[in-house]
Amino acid sequence: MSVLLGLMLGFGLLLVFRSFTSVARTGTKTSPGRLEILLLHAGLDKVTRGGFVSASVTSAVIVGLVVLILTGAPLIALTFSGFGAAAPWALVCHQAAKRAASLREQWPDVVDHLRSAIRAGMSLPESLTQLGQQGPEALRPAFTDFGLDYRATARFNDSLERLATRLADPVSDKIVEALRITREVGGTDLGEMLGTLSAFLRDSARTRGELEARQSWTVSAARLAIAAPWVILLLLAGQPAAVIAYSSVQGMLVLASGLFVSFVCYRAMMHIGRLPEEERVFR
Repeated sequence: MSVLLGLMLGFGLLLVFRSFTSVARTGTKTSPGRLEILLLHAGLDKVTRGGFVSASVTSAVIVGLVVLILTGAPLIALTFSGFGAAAPWALVCHQAAKRAASLREQWPDVVDHLRSAIRAGMSLPESLTQLGQQGPEALRPAFTDFGLDYRATARFNDSLERLATRLADPVSDKIVEALRITREVGGTDLGEMLGTLSAFLRDSARTRGELEARQSWTVSAARLAIAAPWVILLLLAGQPAAVIAYSSVQGMLVLASGLFVSFVCYRAMMHIGRLPEEERVFR
């Protein structure tokens, strides 16, 4: 068993080392995968796939070793190491949901700032760059990067595309496409369109906030029901009789069945309780 733990620790350290020393490939452009999109939604665009995998492996090794030291049960430690591996994914999902809720409240202010700047006679690049100093706090870095990008390249469409990629939000896609069309073909009703969009976004954020507030206690109760059996298992693992029972073949089957049932029930609960998300139709 010590050899297996040593191999797991060595493999985790190797992944951590590779995440800091690997060189990004150039010359090929690939579409972002599900993990990259999730990291963008969470505002962790600087985190690479290798770094995330390394964090998952490291978390699994640490949790597994801690449970093994506390209980002395290899199978129980292996089970909780799986929970440790899933912890970074759960944290990123939580951060993405939290950021999405925050952005829903801030996008109307962004649209209002943009509308006021355009009505004051500022150009579109200047209006977007100004949001890096006067926009909502959470969105300022993205618009600051847009300003730096535009000053370096003077290519408005390319800078807009990179801004939409950094923001990774359906509302930003609508704003970007409206500005792109206005830049290319012109138009006099951009201010009116942005005003209508601002009012719509405020109504949508208020309605969704009420739904999430009513739903939150149900989702929290379901998560507690899923976690309770495993907390009890961890408490029982301090008794020698429980360690012996779960070290047998029957105990391994019970753990595997419990993992399967917990996973299926959790996914079903999340699917049933999920509110519809707006799709990025322009990407």
